[in-house]
Amino acid sequence: MRLSARPSSGVVLVACLLLLWEVSARLDWMHTPNWPPLTDVLVALAHDTLTGELPLLVGGTLWRMAAGLAAGGAAGVVVGMLFATLPMTARLFGPMVELVRPIPIPAVIPPLVLFLGLDNTMKVTVVALTVFFPVLTNTMQGVAAVEADTLAMGRTFGIGPLRRALRITLPAVLPYILAGFRVSLALALVVAVVAEMIAGEQGIGHYLVMMQFAGRAPEIYATVLVLAVLGYGLNRAFLVMEHRTIHWWFAMGRQADG
Repeated sequence: MRLSARPSSGVVLVACLLLLWEVSARLDWMHTPNWPPLTDVLVALAHDTLTGELPLLVGGTLWRMAAGLAAGGAAGVVVGMLFATLPMTARLFGPMVELVRPIPIPAVIPPLVLFLGLDNTMKVTVVALTVFFPVLTNTMQGVAAVEADTLAMGRTFGIGPLRRALRITLPAVLPYILAGFRVSLALALVVAVVAEMIAGEQGIGHYLVMMQFAGRAPEIYATVLVLAVLGYGLNRAFLVMEHRTIHWWFAMGRQADG
């Protein structure tokens, strides 16, 4: 997948939709006071940004998201490697993982609140649980895709199991792991905001709920725009990092997902 800085037809479509937003609000096509013009939303966005309120909220949400992404991703890689290389661990803990995985994340938040309270620990844990399963699955698929001849060569040269896992298996599985992280990136942002909306007094999610209760539509839409741009920017940044980290993978003609 080639990364290009040129405006695409998708950018033109977004611009047209934003223009339609402004026109529809100015001409009162929606017949509701809760559909403000885009210019009013941008004014609210500029005000909250210049006062420092919005950057502080976004920074807190990003911190919780990053902490959960790191913790859940690391756990997913470790458990995935263990499950794929030690069948006994998969037999012992696999059923428990499959039992927990289908549970909707919002349903997990209330029990976690009881155990962990409303602080950052609960929110980071929710994000980590969300990230854990995609990274786990991709890691196991990556280990299964490693060629048996490569591992056999490592054994022939007397490389021990731990060094073989770190020096041979892990680098070969890295493209799959990064794919799992890329899928988890958007999920982590969504879940971090949802956790703040359901239980919390900090972050962009809590701010959205407060603006809803106050009936301040421009601030609500401004926050949604920030989240949209933030999600897009994070994905693009991750793609750049992915291409630089595993450039050899793409040089072999592989294509990134999505």
